[in-house]
Amino acid sequence: MQIYLPIAEVSVNAFLLLGLGGIVGILSGMFGVGGGFLLTPLLFFIGIPPAVAVATGANQIVASSVSGVLAHLKRRTVDLRMGTVLLVGGILGAFLGVGLFNHLKQLGQVDLLVNLFYVVFLGIIGSLMMVESLRALRKSRRGAPPARKKHNWVHGLPLKMRFRTSGLYISVIPPLVVGFSVGVLAAIMGVGGGFIMVPAMIYLLGMPTKVVVGTSLFQIIFVAAFTTVMHASTNHTVDIALALLLLIGGVVGAQVGTVVATKLRAEQLRVLLAALVLAVCLKIGLELLLEPSELYSIAETH
Repeated sequence: MQIYLPIAEVSVNAFLLLGLGGIVGILSGMFGVGGGFLLTPLLFFIGIPPAVAVATGANQIVASSVSGVLAHLKRRTVDLRMGTVLLVGGILGAFLGVGLFNHLKQLGQVDLLVNLFYVVFLGIIGSLMMVESLRALRKSRRGAPPARKKHNWVHGLPLKMRFRTSGLYISVIPPLVVGFSVGVLAAIMGVGGGFIMVPAMIYLLGMPTKVVVGTSLFQIIFVAAFTTVMHASTNHTVDIALALLLLIGGVVGAQVGTVVATKLRAEQLRVLLAALVLAVCLKIGLELLLEPSELYSIAETH
C-alpha cells in the first residue's frame, strides 16, 4: 500500500515504514539506544531526503524511547537521578553541537564529515564492546565468577553523589562530561546518541547493564525531542505522515524489545549491540569508499 509523504515529496510503502519503525523500536527496548544511527541510513536507502530523514527520525526516536522507558519504569530499571545528571550535560552539549554543525555547514562537505564521524566512533566503540563482551561471555560459560568492579580514576573525583538504583557513589563530573559529549555528537550526527551513551555508562561509570538501558532511554527522550523541535521550527522538515507510521511501529517494537531484553543475559546483550554497531559502521564505510551512482549533485547557494 503506497502512501504519499507531503514533506518528503515521495511515495513509500506504508507497511515498509511500519516495519522500519518496529525494528528500531525493538532495538530501543533491547539495548537502550534510540536507533537513529540505524533508522536514518535506512530512510536514506528507501528514498527519503536526508533533511527529512534526520528530523522525522528524531521524532520517532522520542516515541519509541518513551514507550521503552515506561516499560523499564515498571521493572524499576531506570536510574532517574543519573538520567537527570546526564540530561543536564546533554542539553548543554546539544546547544554547542548545533552551533558547531552550522559552522561546519558553512564550510561545506558537512555530509562527508558526518559520515566520517559515524565510521570512527562506531568502529572504535563497536570493536571495544565486542572484545570485552566476548571475553565476559567466555568467562560466564566456563562458570568463572563475574569480575568485581575495580575502582578507577572516576571514583577519586570530587562532588560525589549517591545513585541508589545503580548502586554507585561517584562524582557527578563524569556523568556530566558523558552527557555533554553525547549531546555534541548527537547534534552533529543527528541521532539520540545511545550507541555512545550505553558503552560509556557501562565501562566508564560502571553502571549495571539492566539499569543502563532504561536510563539511557530516559536521556535520549529529551535530546531527541530538542532535535525535533529545532528542525521543525527552523527547517520545517518534519513529515507528519512519515513520523506517524514510524511512531506506531516504534511503540509496538519497543515493548517487544523490552521483553526480549529481560530474557537475555547482560553479556549476550552487549555482543548483539556490538555486532549491530560494527555492521552499521561497515555499511557506511563502504559507501564512503565505493563509487556512488551519482557522481555529481546540484546544490543551491545563497
